[in-house]
Amino acid sequence: MTISTGGWTKAIRHSPFVIPTMAALRIIFMGTPELAAASLRALLAAREFQVLAVVTQPDQPKGRGLKLQPSPVRETAQKENLPVLQPQRAREPAFIEQLAALQPELIAVAAYGQILPKAILDLPRFGCINVHTSLLPRFRGAAPIQHAILNGDPETGVTIMKMDVGLDTGDILTQEKTPIEASDNSQTLHDRLAQIGAQLLVRTIPEYVSGAIQPRPQPAEGVTLAPKIKKHDGEIHWAQPARVIWNRVRALVPWPGAFTHLPDSPQPHLLKIWNVEIAKGSGEPGAVLQADKNGIVVACGTDALRILSLQREGGRRLTAAEFLAGHPLSPRRKLV
Repeated sequence: MTISTGGWTKAIRHSPFVIPTMAALRIIFMGTPELAAASLRALLAAREFQVLAVVTQPDQPKGRGLKLQPSPVRETAQKENLPVLQPQRAREPAFIEQLAALQPELIAVAAYGQILPKAILDLPRFGCINVHTSLLPRFRGAAPIQHAILNGDPETGVTIMKMDVGLDTGDILTQEKTPIEASDNSQTLHDRLAQIGAQLLVRTIPEYVSGAIQPRPQPAEGVTLAPKIKKHDGEIHWAQPARVIWNRVRALVPWPGAFTHLPDSPQPHLLKIWNVEIAKGSGEPGAVLQADKNGIVVACGTDALRILSLQREGGRRLTAAEFLAGHPLSPRRKLV
């Protein structure tokens, strides 16, 4: 049975197969996107936890009809008949009272999307812990996955930390590393880190609450920030080295996508670049050096890039060969 009240939804859970014991740790989960949903599913699969309720962002309008769509975390919670709370602001006193009434022993957070006030951080006996997809203190902020690839890092990972009032400044509980492969983009790395984070979370909680893990302060050295990615971050500057542009293309899949422009009359056409590889070649940055079934080779500030798949604005994603069949490019053309 589901009851909607104001900005939040209650769902009453009745399952003959799930009987929380007195030893089960009482947890509230807070998260929004698919990355967070992976952690929620891992918590639900572990017998030592009792998920009391789920907190997620309000439904957002999406698609051409701007119909309200639930977050992946809400969808996951509803399948399990879990209570779902969706406050507009986590600082609302009424919302904090709702959390307190549930008497959680721990709040687990993963990509929730709002900064939690001290009143929530101090609410549970064991505080609030967060799944962060970087090796803190490197890449604090909203977009650590994208910035790890943009920066050309050879590895990244997940940090489970005890939250404080700062932006990803809390004490470290555990960390796990993973290499960033040449074949990775932000989507593939996201999916891998989501699973690493989910499993690390369920391994960390029992050791943390038993005292086997002691929180340790983040190092003062090596702090970097990972601000939110914006649409204009996708613009390609061909005067940069090929490796820098290669990282940008990989880092911005699936959103916003790296892009360039093909000069044309009466106006330039935007081209989204989805897959590239570093190639040999030199010339004026942005100049097309080669265009055939093997790809479109474009000169960069250093070396060149071979475009393997791209998309004209308003069109569908094409291989370079498919694109050239309808839009021939000569070596005299230049991308800007």
